[in-house]
Amino acid sequence: MAISPFEERYRTEMNEALDDWNKIKKWMEVEVALAKVHAKMGTIPKDAPAKIEEAMAKVKPERVKEIEDEIHHDLMAMVKALTEQAGDAGKHIHLGATSYDIEDTATALIFRDAIGILEKHMDSLSLVIKNLAKKHKKTVCIGRTHGQHAVPTTYGLKFAIYYQEMKRNMERLMAAKKRIMVGKMAGATGTMATFGVMGPEVQRLVMKELGIEAAKASNQVIQRDRHAEVMCVLAITAATMEKIAKEIRNLQRTEILEISEPFGKKQVGSSTMPHKRNPHKTERICSIARLVRANVITAIENIPLEHERDLTNSANERAIFGESFIAVDYMTKQLTTILEGLEFFPENIEHNLELTNGLIMAERLMITLSNKGMGRQEAHEKVRTLAQQAFREKRNLKDLAKENKLLSDKELDEIFDPKTYIGAAEKIVEDATKE
Repeated sequence: MAISPFEERYRTEMNEALDDWNKIKKWMEVEVALAKVHAKMGTIPKDAPAKIEEAMAKVKPERVKEIEDEIHHDLMAMVKALTEQAGDAGKHIHLGATSYDIEDTATALIFRDAIGILEKHMDSLSLVIKNLAKKHKKTVCIGRTHGQHAVPTTYGLKFAIYYQEMKRNMERLMAAKKRIMVGKMAGATGTMATFGVMGPEVQRLVMKELGIEAAKASNQVIQRDRHAEVMCVLAITAATMEKIAKEIRNLQRTEILEISEPFGKKQVGSSTMPHKRNPHKTERICSIARLVRANVITAIENIPLEHERDLTNSANERAIFGESFIAVDYMTKQLTTILEGLEFFPENIEHNLELTNGLIMAERLMITLSNKGMGRQEAHEKVRTLAQQAFREKRNLKDLAKENKLLSDKELDEIFDPKTYIGAAEKIVEDATKE
């Protein structure tokens, strides 16, 4: 059985992009690109790159593992396995390169593919959120601040906020993608000594072959601020999804129950309480988000490597890169499914709007009094006093306002209709979702 839940339980198509065998294949792609540049420059035979490229398909993961068990070096295990299959051209593999010329350049290729997968799924999620915003732009509900009833808002506005945040996450991801799509062919300390004066041109041409940029300066590794930035963006994206999931969880509470994650006909909520409809899918999203955030700490600590590099980043990156990409991809797909099947309970939304006996309209009453000539502070104190009385005596604030003849009955009836106190919410939703 798998040790990591990301191998099976939370598996997505992202796994193939991040698994060890794909990493080795990317290493071989970089080796082929290097060979092609050598051939163009006349440092190896013209037919060598084609032979090396053909040999890639013959390399087996078992053989690479077998060699690594003998020599204890994963990159050189790949080089030896590829050399075995390339015939005479094998002697030209890895010419002038150091391990991390290959590994870090391949990591850029892997990140490019992984971000591409995530981009597709984030687009799908954003579309679902956008549609919910538009569909519910007139669904008035109570807004809450500090966990308390505040003033009315709409579900459309909630989702419009999420939609805009997901757009920003996509922008962050694209900016980070640009900075992570960078490779190097600079040797052991970044001087390109093995390639001589042609080093910068070798590096430029290899990266052009692979479709990525060349690092303007590096040591033995691509600097880890680039990788840390991607990890931070993944964590921010995870936090956005956690925010949405947490809102669903809280609004699914028995006492509130305005919305709910979908619950299947045969789904079991509890092993002992048959009635339970636990929000376990949204809870799972919140749980996984913590792991993604935790991995950011490790990624940031990988930035200050010693001198021209040490190996303290290597082992943990085998875990954090794959975990974080797969986790965020899983969260994205899971949240998309949840939102597609999100249940609304209009009667409870309506009930909760009236739960405080009109107290949520105190702000509107105060503003109206101020607009009619009463000083703002006087209006605030007058309404505050009546609101506290209404709370203590469990009476409706509108009734107390009528008794105190603050305004006409008709005016007060209009003021205390929560569905007419949503300001520009509809227009905000329309503007936020029209891109």
